[in-house]
Amino acid sequence: MTASVDAITTTQPGSAWWAEVRGLAKQRDAVLLAHNYQLPEIQEVADHTGDSLALSRIAAESDASTIVFCGVHFMAETAKILSPDKTVLIPDARAGCSLADSIDGAQLRDWKAEHPGAVVVSYVNTTAEVKAETDICCTSSNAVDVVNSIPADREVLFCPDQFLGAHVKRQTGRKNLHIWAGECHVHAGINGTELAERAASEPDADLFIHPECGCATSALYLAGEGAVPAERVKILSTGDMVKAARDTKANSVLVATEIGMLHQLRKAAPEIDFQAVNDRASCRYMKMITPEAVLRSLRDGTDEVHVARETADRARDAVRRMIEIGQPGGGE
Repeated sequence: MTASVDAITTTQPGSAWWAEVRGLAKQRDAVLLAHNYQLPEIQEVADHTGDSLALSRIAAESDASTIVFCGVHFMAETAKILSPDKTVLIPDARAGCSLADSIDGAQLRDWKAEHPGAVVVSYVNTTAEVKAETDICCTSSNAVDVVNSIPADREVLFCPDQFLGAHVKRQTGRKNLHIWAGECHVHAGINGTELAERAASEPDADLFIHPECGCATSALYLAGEGAVPAERVKILSTGDMVKAARDTKANSVLVATEIGMLHQLRKAAPEIDFQAVNDRASCRYMKMITPEAVLRSLRDGTDEVHVARETADRARDAVRRMIEIGQPGGGE
């Protein structure tokens, strides 16, 4: 008998929901992947939790014939690109991404036409169509290395995140780097004023800041002005935040990214007080992946993700070029 999610009082190991999810995953020969921004109960039931590219690489190496990707749509597309012969399911196909939607293939083609000969670097937080028009993909942790690998006299078109692009431009000092004006609505909403107020109220806290955040520049300004010790300001991808959590000597950490990340940080270092800079920084698309949706996907095979073979082949080349430059480490 199928468990009703409405009747479930717990989603911890041993609950009806947990048992049914794990049983259905075994029956379907599925590996269950959960992004760091997912609900804690979905992170806990998954086989693997992490950033989108790391999860897609795990999926490609898995012997499972089906991938259930608990994340947003571009992430499931990337898994399909790297695992073209596997069935890829996303529990709710409506789970989109404001950042990925900020540029499409036609817009990128038009931008390329304005800069003939430029090298296109696209963040992995893009659609398969955009990746297919890209020369090299990047993650937030290796974006600087990717751009530095390009000859200095070549123009670079960086898309779609303007804040990550600004971070790369600061780090590389590159004058011929053109940045697309896209943003993640959640990260853009974590502003510098909030960060400054929280940092002032907790002067001994480390600051873990995702480079997609609108407050990243403010954090560096605070460090430069001496308002916050420079060694306490860490601009990090989600994967690198987990590593930094294990290494920090601070008793408290203020975290500027989507609030789902707090679950993994607290697991990595339970003795540290991790607090969100903005506790309203919750992605409504990520949270479309509910416990009920996971059950429905495993039971009924919904919703399957498809990427046209030619698009997948071209997009795969862009991802592989990134991997050749260096292991991605932490992803988005």
